[in-house]
Amino acid sequence: MSMLSHKSPPPPCAIVIFGANGDLTKRLIIPALYNLARTQLLPSSLALVGVDHNKKTSEEWTGQLKDFLAQVLAKNNEEIDEMLWRQVARSMTFLSGDFEKPETYQSLKDLLGELDEKQALEGNVLFYMAVADRFFGTIAGKLGEAGLVESGGSDNNKKVGFRRLIVEKPFGHDLASAKALNACLRKWLKEEQIYRIDHFLGKETVQNIMALRFGNGLFEPIWNRDRIDHVQITVAESIGVETRGKFYEATGALRDMIPNHLFQLVAMTAMEPPVSFDAEDIRAKKAEMFKAIHCLTLSDVVRGQYDSGIVGDEKAKAYRAEANVSPESTAETYAAMRLMIDNWRWAGVPFYLRTGKRLTKRYTEIAIRFKSAPLALFRETPVDELDADWLILRVQPDEGIRLRFNAKRPGPAMALESVAMEFKYKDYFKQAPAVGYETLIYDCLIGDATLFQRADQVEAAWDLVAPVLEGWANTTPRHFPNYAAGSEGPSAANDLLARDGRSWRRIS
Repeated sequence: MSMLSHKSPPPPCAIVIFGANGDLTKRLIIPALYNLARTQLLPSSLALVGVDHNKKTSEEWTGQLKDFLAQVLAKNNEEIDEMLWRQVARSMTFLSGDFEKPETYQSLKDLLGELDEKQALEGNVLFYMAVADRFFGTIAGKLGEAGLVESGGSDNNKKVGFRRLIVEKPFGHDLASAKALNACLRKWLKEEQIYRIDHFLGKETVQNIMALRFGNGLFEPIWNRDRIDHVQITVAESIGVETRGKFYEATGALRDMIPNHLFQLVAMTAMEPPVSFDAEDIRAKKAEMFKAIHCLTLSDVVRGQYDSGIVGDEKAKAYRAEANVSPESTAETYAAMRLMIDNWRWAGVPFYLRTGKRLTKRYTEIAIRFKSAPLALFRETPVDELDADWLILRVQPDEGIRLRFNAKRPGPAMALESVAMEFKYKDYFKQAPAVGYETLIYDCLIGDATLFQRADQVEAAWDLVAPVLEGWANTTPRHFPNYAAGSEGPSAANDLLARDGRSWRRIS
């Protein structure tokens, strides 16, 4: 959990990327590995094997990835460090093969054996499934059948080190599919070998929640129902579905964002203090928190779909006018909900969650509102200028922490005004360039599962939203589309809080 710059390189290892020509590999995995090389946090002996169905040479694959990396770096006005890239490129080998054919895995096994002999990789292999989720079970099964995921011991008198598997989201599409995927993975691998990755948890502010709570005597004593009125968690996007219309039609905002991203933010915020920062201690506390959440009903949730509008200074078309979207689509592009956690810390404190596309701006935050102090003393202050105290954890953009509180306005009258104290990561720390996957990949290489979901967490999250998905499937949403692109969402989301006498923070 410490800053990457304070860590040591991982042990020798082979990283096998299934989906080597895919968007995820080009956009995030290779740039993350390049950034780890900048900070000298790649294994001293590394073999990077790309597996995909395309017919190409290792040189062609390496060249294409270099061109794409150059485009990624250019967005930050950077150029490729040629010496650094050569260091990464020397480790790269491309293997052409069909994910569904056993011979692909035999070829991979032979290749890994050759690379291990040449580079002394100690039998360590990290498999990364950067593929469509329909291949997760297939790849895990074929790896198991080929004997590629058995860790420890020896194979033909060769040492076999760790064998780990990274699984990208989605971890299922509902409770039944999540259970089926977990059962498939655990048929071949032990739970400690499986790393379910969520890029949100690689962000510094998210990781800093535990440091803020448990490393400061100021916050933990007031982190409870006695002092906190409610919590708001917002993940807003200004973009539409872009090229993902087909995916969104089958998925929607709730499935796409809430059981993974938003519920993980809830878990980091609401979990009880662990006895240590050991991965299993932390994950056990998260699992306990999920078990304490009240069952959701349709009255606890709101769904929406964006219409045409103005985002920034540009016209934006309606969701139903996007490519690969039905003109009568009922897929939600916005979801909001009210959660209640029934334990001693949080009983009576609502957690309000919202996420949506084509909102006012891109914005992710956790906002904790503290209970108001008695304000009868401050009669000179107009009621609309008084505000409760807020602790705001900004996840993106401009990662940081803001504390809002009331202070006396200069002048003879005892009048209050809300002011802010703010900490931004970029102002205090020199941050290495990052795409958000660096910490997560590094943790997989060293075997630290703290930031990764366990099977019981995944299933608990789907279990919570199951009644909502079933209810929505059996009812047609009224008034879709029900919010304009560039707005803050549907009016029904405001009503969700208004009935509790509360309101959303502005997305700003």
